[in-house]
Amino acid sequence: MQKYTVTLIPGDGIGPDVTRAARMVLDAANVGIEWEVVEAGEAMIEKYGTPLPDNVLESIRRNKVALKGPLTTPVGTGFRSVNVALRKELDLYANVRPAKNLPKVPSRYEGVDIVIVRENTEDLYAGVEHMVGKDAAESIKIITRAGSRRIVRFAFELARREGRKKVTAVHKANIMKCTDGLFLETAREVAGEYPDIEFEDRIVDACCMKLVQNPADFDVMVMPNLYGDIISDLCAGLVGGLGVAPGANIGDDVAVFEPVHGSAPKYTGMDKVDPLATILSGVMMLKHLGELDAARRIEKAVEEVLTEGKYLTYDLGGTAKASEMARAIAEKL
Repeated sequence: MQKYTVTLIPGDGIGPDVTRAARMVLDAANVGIEWEVVEAGEAMIEKYGTPLPDNVLESIRRNKVALKGPLTTPVGTGFRSVNVALRKELDLYANVRPAKNLPKVPSRYEGVDIVIVRENTEDLYAGVEHMVGKDAAESIKIITRAGSRRIVRFAFELARREGRKKVTAVHKANIMKCTDGLFLETAREVAGEYPDIEFEDRIVDACCMKLVQNPADFDVMVMPNLYGDIISDLCAGLVGGLGVAPGANIGDDVAVFEPVHGSAPKYTGMDKVDPLATILSGVMMLKHLGELDAARRIEKAVEEVLTEGKYLTYDLGGTAKASEMARAIAEKL
């Protein structure tokens, strides 16, 4: 059997609960994963003076693949996002977030199956900002041809690999003619290399309206960083919320898989919160490793447990603990 060493970062708040649940399911799939557990987040500041100790980055670089729980990011003050730091340090330029309806998960829509591909290193999130005197602040929006080309190519390769039919580039090139104009120009150039896949572009505000009106019209979507952050949450809302939203941050050499939701500190240690986003992030990880059969088996087990409705956490309308829901999924395997 092939063996994989995977870095596991439990995270803050509910992170240890949901990563423990995901680990239970992934171990039951029996694909030969050995876990290397390393700690990052708030608790590490006192110990190391940083929420992201060097040994965490070393472990991910060595193993090439990581599964991580949510990490706390203070709003407005304190340390900068560990997630952003990880993406920068490891050049994880592609943020991938599927949004797909699941059985019995309440949603206003049916048949949603979208993959959002978000550029992860540029745009306003590059963090180039400063005060201009005391009463103004300025942030620099950075879009490069190289950054745009690699993220659009990533989206088309994903579409081709998964048998998807269409890629939609999202932009605001009608107003930001240099930055978003460059992104759109590059997207059109790359699209020419993939004649087997339909290509369209949408202006971001109109795109949001269309997503709410008819989400089934979208397949793979690719966009700069800020729009990707907003639209991926919008799409999570189409299928039941962040509790069922898996995610991945992928570079040329390294990939980190994680749930989209936050660390929910008030539920720390309660074994209470729905672990599906982390379990489904693990499914994405298995697909990345080429373990497609195991990934499909877990997806099927998740759907069966949801359909039966016996072991659902409070946020899915049940009373089960996260560990009980994970155990039920594992037993289906």
